[in-house]
Amino acid sequence: MIRQPQPKQEILARRTALLAELAPMLPPDGLITEELRLRPYETDGLSAYRQPPLAVALPETTEQVAAILRFCHRNAIRVVPRGAGTSLSGGALPMADALVIGLMRMNRILSIDYADRLAVVQAGVTNIGITNAVAAQGFFYAPDPSSQLACMIGGNVNMNSGGAHCLKYGVTANNLLGLKIVTIEGDILEIGGAHLDAAGYDWLGLLTGSEGQLAIVTEVTVRILRSPEGARAMLAAFKANAVAGACVDAIIASGIIPVALEFMDRPAIHACEAFAHAGYPLDAEAMLIIEVEGSVAEQDALLDRIRAICERFDPISLKVSNSVAESQAIWKGRKGAFGAVGRISPDYLCMDGTIPTSRLPEVLERIGAMSARYGLQVANIFHAGDGNLHPLIMFDANDPASFHKAETFGADILKLCVEVGGCLTGEHGVGVEKRDLMGVQFSETDLDQQRRIKSAFDSRWLLNPAKVFPLGPLADAGEAAVAA
Repeated sequence: MIRQPQPKQEILARRTALLAELAPMLPPDGLITEELRLRPYETDGLSAYRQPPLAVALPETTEQVAAILRFCHRNAIRVVPRGAGTSLSGGALPMADALVIGLMRMNRILSIDYADRLAVVQAGVTNIGITNAVAAQGFFYAPDPSSQLACMIGGNVNMNSGGAHCLKYGVTANNLLGLKIVTIEGDILEIGGAHLDAAGYDWLGLLTGSEGQLAIVTEVTVRILRSPEGARAMLAAFKANAVAGACVDAIIASGIIPVALEFMDRPAIHACEAFAHAGYPLDAEAMLIIEVEGSVAEQDALLDRIRAICERFDPISLKVSNSVAESQAIWKGRKGAFGAVGRISPDYLCMDGTIPTSRLPEVLERIGAMSARYGLQVANIFHAGDGNLHPLIMFDANDPASFHKAETFGADILKLCVEVGGCLTGEHGVGVEKRDLMGVQFSETDLDQQRRIKSAFDSRWLLNPAKVFPLGPLADAGEAAVAA
């Protein structure tokens, strides 16, 4: 039976009644309904797409999140979890009939155990906030996305975020011990904990990177590590992108695992140097930032070996930082790269695909050819050591044709990543950006199994709707469940 659309007056009356029932579950200022105050929540880091939500709830405890989800499940209200809104794939993009649950007020560090090297934090604690809390005792939290000053640990779990140092220390999944989650029915579950392994199915592995599709994360138990004795960065400049890519492959193939191995091309080098004044080589077509850590003797030995490898590729220059200040300047440029590119283009799409490092030279050459074909400039800035590409495609958001070309160009890059043996995403997630490309990597049988897992956790498909899975007959079945 096809439902007839409700008159607008009836919809507004139901909305008013539902929000009036929801408000007492939150602190006095914990429900946002005014149009102007909803504007900051209408988009995330993928700002080309915008949609104001039904309302925004700002809980402060796990119990409040549970009460909200019970209410939403009972009333078939869609829910979009949100941290700092730094998602670059549209992962926190709301829908007009969805309630955004913002977790930014859940920002307390609950406990730190230095003996067992772990910390328990609420989902709204920033990534850098964990390291800041333990640094005085000589510890740090390893994953370090470029947005670490703002992004929150709950969002890092949802997207399985990485960062420049994931080459040595791994991504979020490699640094988690436990989660506290709330299901769409409002049940509170604890997964894992202070122990190093858990019996039964790997629920922690399933939930990490699930993009808010299965449950809402409210608390996270993370590993903290002893800070290294010291670290130094090297800049290696080359005449061509493909040459720098070949050098990356040679370093990794040698068995050396630097703590970080980052790639920047000419547009990125110039934009970042204008911002950070780090001494980047402006005559280079490509540059690598290579960081090693350990004792002074370990640093010297590793840098000598890496220098010898770089010299095989006829570098324009090789420079090793000689002070903490020089290293900080080098990383200031890299960490601020996405913002710095705004100096040369007000609008860009940041792609996120992963490839085998042995295919870097080929892929960089083909991206360059695509750039010429589409007539759109690209700034390549990425985690080269693990093959996680971040091409920034520059376009004019005021020109619909330019935006369409940028989207098509980005899709071609991601298809290329899959073609050479990689995947659609490394750390940004699928969200809405890559949703309709999932069929490039996965068969319909693969996608069906993933949808079955989604349905097992969320049979009415209320959690983070219209994300991850291609829209089509099976997705429509989820929509029908909401309407039922």
